[in-house]
Parts: sequence; structure tokens; C-alpha cells
Amino acid sequence: MPIFAKFINRRAMIQENFIKLYEKSFRENWELPCYSNYGEREKYTYGEVAQEIARLHLLFRHCQLRRGDKIAVIGKNNARWAIAYMATVTYGGIVVPILQDFHPNDVHHIVNHSESVFLFTSDNIWEHLEEDRMEGLRAVFSLTDYHCLYQRDGENIQQFLQELDNEMQEQYPQGFRREDITYTDLSNDKVMLLNYTSGTTGFSKGVMLTGNNLAGNVVFGIRSGLLSRGERVLSFLPLAHAYGCAFDFLTATAVGTHVTFLGKIPSPKILLKAFEEVKPNLIITVPLVIEKIYKNAVQPIISKRTMKWALNIPLLDAQIYGQIRKKLVDALGGRFKEVIIGGAAINPEVEEFFHRIKFPFTVGYGMTECAPLISYAPWEKFVLTSSGRVLDGIMEARIVRQHPDDPSGEIPVRGENGMVGY
Repeated sequence: MPIFAKFINRRAMIQENFIKLYEKSFRENWELPCYSNYGEREKYTYGEVAQEIARLHLLFRHCQLRRGDKIAVIGKNNARWAIAYMATVTYGGIVVPILQDFHPNDVHHIVNHSESVFLFTSDNIWEHLEEDRMEGLRAVFSLTDYHCLYQRDGENIQQFLQELDNEMQEQYPQGFRREDITYTDLSNDKVMLLNYTSGTTGFSKGVMLTGNNLAGNVVFGIRSGLLSRGERVLSFLPLAHAYGCAFDFLTATAVGTHVTFLGKIPSPKILLKAFEEVKPNLIITVPLVIEKIYKNAVQPIISKRTMKWALNIPLLDAQIYGQIRKKLVDALGGRFKEVIIGGAAINPEVEEFFHRIKFPFTVGYGMTECAPLISYAPWEKFVLTSSGRVLDGIMEARIVRQHPDDPSGEIPVRGENGMVGY
């Protein structure tokens, strides 16, 4: 069979409608905890998240938002960030996540370039933005409580929000129930996400990701058993990045996992305290975080002269490594299946040590343009210095070298997770 035809057939295989994954999850997990903000009282069950989404859908309908309208979101990881994202895609809009540490000029550019009509933002970020530099915006909403921070002349959004409770009562006279959860019928081939990335060229580009791209990642996460119903995860990587978003948030929400959003700079001290309290069942991280934990928690132990001596004694070294592994596992909450590291190359020294002590970690490879996953292997099958296996039946990859004896080269990839363009 020609390769092109083979990929057409694979595209016909896509497993689940991306939006319907969440319609099903919010119904089936109605009473389970869904989103929490670490260190805060704000908590939502799956039913309460679905109700908040319904409220935002009423707002979108009142404003006559259309399928394909863009809605930008910028702010720290928190429950209302996640709800705004979910409300956008389940309504049929295109969500535009923006990293909260972007310069205001970059935020203005992305809002304008994406043609976003709404912006959900943290209050402290809004203080540094200028509405007259984002002329296409109809309204701006606070991620604190969704109150309207700005509305364009002629809009009556602030007035509508004051009457939203009455609108909900009129729309759902018996109260909002799980059977009321019905989201738009939108095929997986539609663009649902614009993820801006500088990549290697230095210019921000909007990566157009479809429901098919997103579902490819989420369904892989489900079928791989990364997370399950009733488990817990700590979300500390930026949700505006494809990596943390795909697994800490999208996969977790699709299966009924309880997501706790850290909402703080993930320093080792803050992270270790949060891991101890949340006890996550999966840890998604980048090399920098795990390398800092290694430097602070492991290196001081193995650098002692007596420890170096003991590690050179057969059998004794295995016992010591076992104790270090247990200490490290306990420090990360003690209940995780594995630590998945991605986003950059890991320090070889750290990787080799973790492998030597049989720490349950693995390294994956991906990019925003693939939403993001390209390769992965569970920690029991992980090969040292690799980045897992290319996702079988989902992605293909090869290395193109300028000269046969050149050890470096470019990695072209294609498959279900590949974007439709910039």
C-alpha cells in the first residue's frame, strides 16, 4: 500500500471525537473532584465545572459568538483557566493559550494576529496590557471570577453578567443536571487550538491544531493508562505549553482525574511540599525541575567521602541505591507510577544515575506542532539515552543527514498528531 494511502487510512481510524470525550467525562464523573487550586479553597467537582461551562456558553450565545471565533487565555495555572479553555472548545470556538510570562507587546501581537474576540486574563497581567492596542477584542474577563474587565463600546456584556444567574434559572428551571451536558457536534478535522510558539526561527507562529491532533494525544494517554478515574495529578508546567496541557489537564479531565493546579513558580522547595500533600499518581515534568531536585536532594548524599567509598563495595552499593530511590520516591509523594520527562534534553549524569538506581522515570519527545507527542515508552521499557519509541500506528519519524557519516541531522515526522499548518 502506498505510504500516502496508509496515512489516509490511519486518519480514518481516529478513535474518539475530542469534544465528546469531555461531554462523556463530565456526565460520568459528575460527583468526583475535578479541579483545585493548590493552597486555596476554590475547588470544583466535575458537575460544578460543567455548570461553569454552561454559564460561559450562555454568555457566548448572548454575544452571538460563532463557530471558529478565537478566545485567548493568559494567566497562571488555575481552575478558571482550565474552565475557560474547556468552555471555548466545547462551544465550538478556537482557544488561544498565551504564556503568562510573555512581554505585553507579544501578548498584544498574539491577540491581534489570532483575531481573538475575547480575552480571559489574570488581573495582574491585565494591568500591563492596553486595550486600544487590541482593537479586535470585544471583551476581557478576569480569571479571578470572570467579571468583565473591559467591554468594547456598544457591548452590554457587563449588564448580561449581572443577570446571568437569572438566565441560568430560566434555561435550567430544575437546576443544572448531568443530562443537560450537551456540547457542539464538531468533527475532529476542525481547528480547535492555536498554540503560539517561536520554535527555532525566533518568530511567534500560531500552530493550528485540530481535534484529531488533540484526540490523538489524549486517547494515547488513556489507552496507555497514564491516568485513571479518581487518581490525582499536580499541574505545575504552564498550561499554555502543549506538553503539560495535553496530559496534566486534557487527558486527566477526560478520564476523571482530580487536577490540582500549583499556580506558583515550581521551585524545588514548593514542589516537594506540594508533592507531599497532593501525592500525585503521575508526574509530568521538564529536565530543569528534576535536575534541581537531584542537585538538592541527591547530590549532597552521594558526594560525601564515606558514601563514595561505600558505593564502591559490591552488594552494599545496591542497598544504598535502594535507600536513595525510596527517599526520592517518598519525596515526590510516594504514589506515582512514573515520572515523564520531556521538553528538552536531560543532563546525562542525572539520567544515568536515575537509571542506575532503578528510579521509575522515562523520557519522551514531542513538539507543539504535534500537540505534542511523537515518542514515548513506559519506564520499564525505557532505554537509557533514548526518548522512547515513536508512537506505533500514530506517528512516523526518521533522521535526515546531509552526509552519511554526520552524527546529527533533522527529524521529519508525520502522522495523526501532526498539525495542519501555521
